[in-house]
Amino acid sequence: MEGLKSQGPAKLPKLSDERFVLLETELPKGPAAHGWEDQRWTLEGVQTVIGRQFEVSCSIAGVWRLLHRHGWSWQRPARRALERDAHAVELWKKDVWPQVEGPRRRSGPTS
Repeated sequence: MEGLKSQGPAKLPKLSDERFVLLETELPKGPAAHGWEDQRWTLEGVQTVIGRQFEVSCSIAGVWRLLHRHGWSWQRPARRALERDAHAVELWKKDVWPQVEGPRRRSGPTS
């Protein structure tokens, strides 16, 4: 029975909770503060920051698991033009699109 007891997790995370708190203070600064032109974090970017700040090597999958374990989720930015006028779009959908689309054929007997 002694040999069946749990030895704990097979592998400990690369970053402890204390170090992850330090990483969480770096991420809100944005990628530009860390030398990237793009304003979106990627797993590769976070991996590089972890390597620079903590001198720890993590795989991309390890970075994802680390972020997910601490409540971070995958986000996709909305791809909308800054000049977009939501009111004009709604009016176009309501007034113009039905005319462009045309009536639908009704299903009926076929040959």
